[in-house]
Amino acid sequence: MNEQGMRAHSGWRFSRVARGWAAVLALGVLLIGGGFGPALAGPDGTLIGYWLSQDHDGVFQIQQCGDAVCGHLVGLRYEGTDVPRGYDGKVECNLLMLTGFHPMRDNARKMQGHILDPDTGHVYDAQIWTDGPDVLKLRGYLGLPLFGETQTWTRYTGGAIGPMCKMP
Repeated sequence: MNEQGMRAHSGWRFSRVARGWAAVLALGVLLIGGGFGPALAGPDGTLIGYWLSQDHDGVFQIQQCGDAVCGHLVGLRYEGTDVPRGYDGKVECNLLMLTGFHPMRDNARKMQGHILDPDTGHVYDAQIWTDGPDVLKLRGYLGLPLFGETQTWTRYTGGAIGPMCKMP
């Protein structure tokens, strides 16, 4: 990936410190208020929908995927026509990055699943929850949530995403 592409969506990158024993990718998506069903109901403050990343450089579509919740990267901020690519050389447009999210047994407000780091191909544990109708928290971590980082996402209300996931 060229330097411009790396700067275009640096919010997805791990810092050098995080690559150490406490590596984390903090991206976020959704939540649940009291039960799995109500949390997926729709745009009334629930997790289903479109979410803008903390650095405002990516949009995720959160949706029901079978009996779990998942999230695709559907919008990217980048210059020119070169769509950012992951570690495997494939474009990141529509990349499935959030997988297998289910309500946590000990905290029904949160969901637990996995998040993909597109730069390395590593998959990390993650938790997601809402903190208000238009605020989503995502904590990515390695091993224990203690060794993680939390990001705050907001509901996406921007313009239409262009071809190849280009944000307006």
